[in-house]
Amino acid sequence: MNKIQYVKGDATNPIYSKNRFIVHVCNDIGLWGKGFVLAVSKKWPEPEAAYHSLAASGLPMLLGEIQTVPVQPSLWVINLIAQRGVRSVSNPKPIKYWALEKALKELAADYAISMDASIHMPRIGCGLGGGRWSEIEPIINETLIKQGLDVVVYDLER
Repeated sequence: MNKIQYVKGDATNPIYSKNRFIVHVCNDIGLWGKGFVLAVSKKWPEPEAAYHSLAASGLPMLLGEIQTVPVQPSLWVINLIAQRGVRSVSNPKPIKYWALEKALKELAADYAISMDASIHMPRIGCGLGGGRWSEIEPIINETLIKQGLDVVVYDLER
C-alpha cells in the first residue's frame, strides 16, 4: 500500500514528471492573500484569478467544492474550498475536516485516478486553517492513499 511521502522542499515545484496536482485549502469568503497562496500566485496568476472569479460570480462558494486550474502542461493547482471564513479570535479553527474530506474524495474520484496524477501539497489546513496534522493526515490516507494515489507533502527547509 502507498503511504504519504514527506520531503523537504517547495510544493510549487513538485517532484515527478507525470500529471501533477498541487492541492491547497481556500476559504469560502473570497479572501486570497496569506500563506501558501502567496507562493502559488508568485508562480501562476490563474489559480487566484479562477478563485476570485468564483467568488465574484454571485454563486455561493460551497464547502467541499474544488476548482481545478491548469497552470502548465501536466500541472494543475487545485483550490479546495474547505475553510469557513478566515482565522480570527472568534474563529480559531476555520478548517472544516468534513469539507476537506469531501473535496479530496471528489478530486480522487473525478480527476486524479483517471489521469494517473500525483498529489502534491504543503501540510494543508494547518497554518492559517488552524487544523491539526494528526487529524488531516488520516483524511489524506482515507481519500487519496487508499485509492492508490501518490501523495507528496512538502515541508519548507528553514
